[in-house]
Amino acid sequence: MSHDLPLPDYDGLPVGAIESRVRTLDEAGVGELLDYEQAHANRVQVVQVLERRLLSLQQGAAEPSAGSPSALAPETSGTSAEPPEQAAPATEGPPQNPPSQGVPTNPAQPRT
Repeated sequence: MSHDLPLPDYDGLPVGAIESRVRTLDEAGVGELLDYEQAHANRVQVVQVLERRLLSLQQGAAEPSAGSPSALAPETSGTSAEPPEQAAPATEGPPQNPPSQGVPTNPAQPRT
């Protein structure tokens, strides 16, 4: 199960979240995720992200960043979804008035 992996809820994370959260892991953690991904879902984009990150760590071009791999991310903010705000007079667009001399897109209406 993914609960033993370095990133909590790994299987439910979108590619973008994996890409940002993997920055907090060291070489061993990224390698563990790569092995898991290749043995399970084997998503091409995720494998590429993990391989690039692992190579950067191995070459010394990157270091694990500060932060928590289990921190809430925008895709899982933990807040309940609120209904969208209704349009108010202050947020509505300008009033729409029909053209005074026919409709330009209607050839049956002559424009004078």
